[in-house]
Amino acid sequence: MSPARPRVVAVVGPTASGKTGIAVEVARRVRAEVISADSRQVRREMVIGTAAPTAEEQAAVPHHLVGVVAPDATWNLTAWLDRARPLISEISERGALPLIVGGTGQYAWALLEGWDVPAVPPQPEFRGRLEARAAAGEGPALYEELREVDPASAERIDPRNSRRVIRALEIVHATGKPVPPLTPRDPGFDWHVVGVRWSREAIHERADRRVVAMFEAGLVDEVRSLVERHGRAFDALRSIGYREALAVLDGSMSVEDAIRQTQIETHRLIRMQANWFREDDPRIEWVDGADLEGAVEAVVRAAGAVVGGDAAP
Repeated sequence: MSPARPRVVAVVGPTASGKTGIAVEVARRVRAEVISADSRQVRREMVIGTAAPTAEEQAAVPHHLVGVVAPDATWNLTAWLDRARPLISEISERGALPLIVGGTGQYAWALLEGWDVPAVPPQPEFRGRLEARAAAGEGPALYEELREVDPASAERIDPRNSRRVIRALEIVHATGKPVPPLTPRDPGFDWHVVGVRWSREAIHERADRRVVAMFEAGLVDEVRSLVERHGRAFDALRSIGYREALAVLDGSMSVEDAIRQTQIETHRLIRMQANWFREDDPRIEWVDGADLEGAVEAVVRAAGAVVGGDAAP
């Protein structure tokens, strides 16, 4: 890898597809450091419900942007890019492979394609009003408002993703203009994307098992601790798994129902992730998730390394 032009490999795919396991195996063969492209794993104290890398996995390969901000801290794509972009050069200068690993497609493509994201700071009062409306069931109305003021943004945002709808409205409110198109530009490094593919039935089964394991590992207790420390008004607590565990804590949902609802929402997330990582996208080299060796070899080849080379210390 030339320090003048770093080489980056991204391992992408739906939740529960085995991306972290692939990264660990890659690190046994080449020096690598992971930059997590996961919008939830950035949060401290949110370990179980985000399936954050274990201590053993982080010992096997250095991970960046995992557990770096408080659960209730303001965080967005711009904040992530501001931290992720310098890491590319820093990791390359250490003679290691920057390995982007995660299922948040917006994060991954923004970094790889060099998106120029509007640096609009949060508008707490405006955002608070919209979040209250969304919580009251006015999510569809907010989406229609976005369609009126910024149809292009509405076209690329899932109507059910109230967080992104509100953020787009916030940018329009702050600038008086639609969100500018995210035009790809040279990011300053070469990159290759390896996608981990499973059949729909297989990935749903893997995700369902993971959800059960999360609740068995103490997700409700994790939520109880979060509420005690930070209250219950922060966005991250409304994410998949956490809102269901909170319902269990409140007594409005049984553990069994919470598990099932989390599984349903996770299936929906997988469908949304498929829109970011399409199987017909020529930028992605797809590998069979069941073939760990083949997936690892694909990443190592993309890095320009030789299988069996120096392992990370």
